[in-house]
Amino acid sequence: IVLTGGDDHLWKTWGFPDGNILLTGEGHTDWLSGCCFRPSGTQLVTSSGDTTVRIWDLSRRGCVLTLRGHSRGVRGCSWHSCGDFVASASMDGTSKIWDVNSERCRYTLRGHEDSVNSIEFLPFSSTVVTSSADKTLSLWDVRTVSRL
Repeated sequence: IVLTGGDDHLWKTWGFPDGNILLTGEGHTDWLSGCCFRPSGTQLVTSSGDTTVRIWDLSRRGCVLTLRGHSRGVRGCSWHSCGDFVASASMDGTSKIWDVNSERCRYTLRGHEDSVNSIEFLPFSSTVVTSSADKTLSLWDVRTVSRL
């Protein structure tokens, strides 16, 4: 299964090798920039130009949580390997760590001077890496909300 998102505001799962569309999700009101599966495979997260991050439940075929807090479009998202946290990177110059269980922002990472374009958790750690239009990469310890 492959997961995609695009300018049509939709995410889609595709079966391979046939290339059949298995599921389609709608609800964002602007382009999708990122999408990835929860490590358990039961949910996915999407990020969008509409400033939101959304959690989707595949068995329910719908959005179960909309995370709001960025002031500009969200350029990327990723799940922590434990499946309890989602990270987002925004054109507002910040990144956020979201606690999926409490449905709130746990930390806001500030320090880039321009749009944050991508974010990834390092596997099995509390470290994230961000890339920015300010031409820098940063490593962050999300427990202390500080750059490494």
